[in-house]
Amino acid sequence: MLKLKGKKVLVAGLGKSGISAARFLCEQGARVTISDSRNKMDLADAIKALADLKIEFDLGKHTSKLFTTSDLIVLSPGVPANIEPLLEARAAGVQIVNDIELAVPYMKAPIIAVTGTNGKTTTTTLITEMLKNDGKKVFTGGNIGVPVLDLVLNNESPDVIVLELSSFQLETTMELRPDVAVFTNLEPDHLDRYPGGVDAYYAAKRRLLLKADKNTTLVTNLDNDKAARVGDGFVGKVVHFTKRDPMTMSTNNGSMAEQFQGAYLKKPKFILKMGGTEEIFDLMPCKLPGDHNRENMMAAAVAARAVGCTKLGIQKTIDTFKGVHHRLEFIRKKDGVSIYNDSKATNVASVIRSISSFNAPIILIAGGRDKEQDFTPLLELVKMRVKNLILIGEAKEKINRIIGDFSETFLVGTFEEAVLLSYQKSRSGDVILLSPACASYDMFKSYEERGDYFKKLVAQL
Repeated sequence: MLKLKGKKVLVAGLGKSGISAARFLCEQGARVTISDSRNKMDLADAIKALADLKIEFDLGKHTSKLFTTSDLIVLSPGVPANIEPLLEARAAGVQIVNDIELAVPYMKAPIIAVTGTNGKTTTTTLITEMLKNDGKKVFTGGNIGVPVLDLVLNNESPDVIVLELSSFQLETTMELRPDVAVFTNLEPDHLDRYPGGVDAYYAAKRRLLLKADKNTTLVTNLDNDKAARVGDGFVGKVVHFTKRDPMTMSTNNGSMAEQFQGAYLKKPKFILKMGGTEEIFDLMPCKLPGDHNRENMMAAAVAARAVGCTKLGIQKTIDTFKGVHHRLEFIRKKDGVSIYNDSKATNVASVIRSISSFNAPIILIAGGRDKEQDFTPLLELVKMRVKNLILIGEAKEKINRIIGDFSETFLVGTFEEAVLLSYQKSRSGDVILLSPACASYDMFKSYEERGDYFKKLVAQL
């Protein structure tokens, strides 16, 4: 446990985790300064939330001297780890951690940690609901929007801790030892934050296993090559989820069916084979569209079962779960047109999964701030499934050059124009899908704000 009393601690980034970290540090007797590149006006609400504490602020910039002269830096996930003041601090020997590291000594319950490129939040939420429906007290935090240190600040004593962890959080996570580690999938993403390329991004994700041991259960996606290979050489227990029948798969040691542990799809059900027993779960009541959500269900079931969740808790969640906001979220049906908000689809792989979830003609709204992605993998699906392609934001010209010739394509100047045009072009039986394949920061503060505004505009149609 870090000794914090009297230490000069710099919190870099005043988002939700930064606010929580600052409050925790003050309670521990640290001398806290907060650095954020945004100005005082933009951070007014955050500053107000800490008004009762003795904290110094350095806003509108990151001052190198504050970084290099601190005893400890607590890095928020929204601050890139390669900014110059942080590089200088590392060179000066300053320890850099995140809020998760501060919380680790207080985590006494079994920990399920979920990472991956897509499906993290849905899987994390499903695990939480399965455990709650089984009568367990659960703390859920991390990248899902609840700072991990709230566990300490609120003096919670859960039966199970469920964490969603992004690559940015894992970059500075050293001591976390999850009891169950879940990799939903690994696809290229956030290449604007990783100058080292996709391998650097994957390496950050694999840090989830840094402290794993023989008591750790690893849950991997057999249908995603990069995620499946995370288990190569792993010393603990490896279980899987897959849309394929293990009877059709083989390994170097013979049939996969004999060795398989985990969940596999057998529509309209999935089979959970763990601990010497097989159980069948009915997916017919599941309200979430798309095979990727069947993957999320299976991943969650395997993880929940690994900490003792019963069949009842898992099936009840399958029967009642309505999904997560901004993830292929059904908004309304107007004049026979179904409208979906998939604002969280900020990478190409996520959009591919979303488009593949529908058989109806799609009017796709895409674009925003590019994350240095290759949009070519969208080409064939756009050609087959997308009736109209409406492009917005900074990346619209780039996307148009790559896939614009394969659908009736429109480049528009405003979000409002995109929504109105999508409705004008639609006919009964069509699907309007906001699935941007880009970040939101060129037009909005977050993907949540983008999705909420989309829902507001759709309600006005």
